[in-house]
Amino acid sequence: MKKNLGFGWMRLPQLSENPTNIDFDQIKQMVDTFLDAGFNYFDTSFVYHNGHSENAIKKCLVERHPRERYMLASKLPVFSIQKEEEVVQIFNQQLENCGVEYFDYFLLHNMNIHHYNSVVKSCKMFEHMQEWKKAGKIKHIAISFHDSADVLDMILNEHPEIEVVQIALNYYDWNSTFIQAKACYEVIRKHQKQVIIMEPVKGGMLASSPKNSNLTADASLALRFCGELDSVLAILSGMSNLTQVKQNIESMKDFQPLSTEEKELIEKLTVAYKQGGPLGHIDFDQYKDVKPHGISLASLLEAYNSCIIQPNPGFAAELNYYSIEKAKNHLLLKDSSLEVEDEKLNQLIKEADDFLANHSFANYDSKLK
Repeated sequence: MKKNLGFGWMRLPQLSENPTNIDFDQIKQMVDTFLDAGFNYFDTSFVYHNGHSENAIKKCLVERHPRERYMLASKLPVFSIQKEEEVVQIFNQQLENCGVEYFDYFLLHNMNIHHYNSVVKSCKMFEHMQEWKKAGKIKHIAISFHDSADVLDMILNEHPEIEVVQIALNYYDWNSTFIQAKACYEVIRKHQKQVIIMEPVKGGMLASSPKNSNLTADASLALRFCGELDSVLAILSGMSNLTQVKQNIESMKDFQPLSTEEKELIEKLTVAYKQGGPLGHIDFDQYKDVKPHGISLASLLEAYNSCIIQPNPGFAAELNYYSIEKAKNHLLLKDSSLEVEDEKLNQLIKEADDFLANHSFANYDSKLK
């Protein structure tokens, strides 16, 4: 049984530190290997690689293979749009960037409560998506979601035209208090929508064994955890070289469910990864109900600890959820008033809050005024 591995174009191989200096020759080999193995789902965005990922899709995939051989997904950057006319302008630019006449799946990028209540509604993005679908410019309406499960439930109730939801999901984040992978997955299933999984290997973290542990982990274990879930359209892997493509294909082309021993290993690995972080053996749950200004300290400390153990801490998914959570509680992003009576705990709070605020992807301060 083969599972649908997806090829994410957010972490492409580069010839230098410049994200726009893309290694096209290697990507062409990666694309050909991926297609030849029977996989066909490609995922990009208007903003990946500083706006050059869609052009790379055109050069390495679209211009070299028949359109019917692959499924292509891209995303509208809702966070960059202020006026309704920009919605159509950017969408048309994306079709041109990719060199296609339609997208198989088109997503609103980084959907959360703030974008939804402001720009998504005022710019009539869902209305435009439905028009594009009627015109044959997109085949399926979808969203890429970064918020809590209750927000997702509300959006799916209000927009039944959504067919697919893309969420961050992996075994480490399954019960995360910020990312809420399990809870979001269950909401999607309740609404009988399909799921696209992003971050299955958590930015590459789950491809390597935890520090100071004798436990062994690899990307295959993480991908197969996701592969066991129902109604999954694609499991996106941000593959950065040809070797990773070949390794992921091996994991998914002849899919083997997790054994009882592997499921037990996953539970142990989750604990070991957390213990390898700067906060070590702290039991985050003891702070679950400590909520200065509405922010759960368990969530704050857990998010910080998780960021630091990832290969690229400044690009961790938790940063997205943190900025949303602060805004929900009417706090400015760099409001450092999260304090409790325990002075030692305050030091940890400050350390965590400073890092998350300084590396956050978004600042919703303007929406709080």
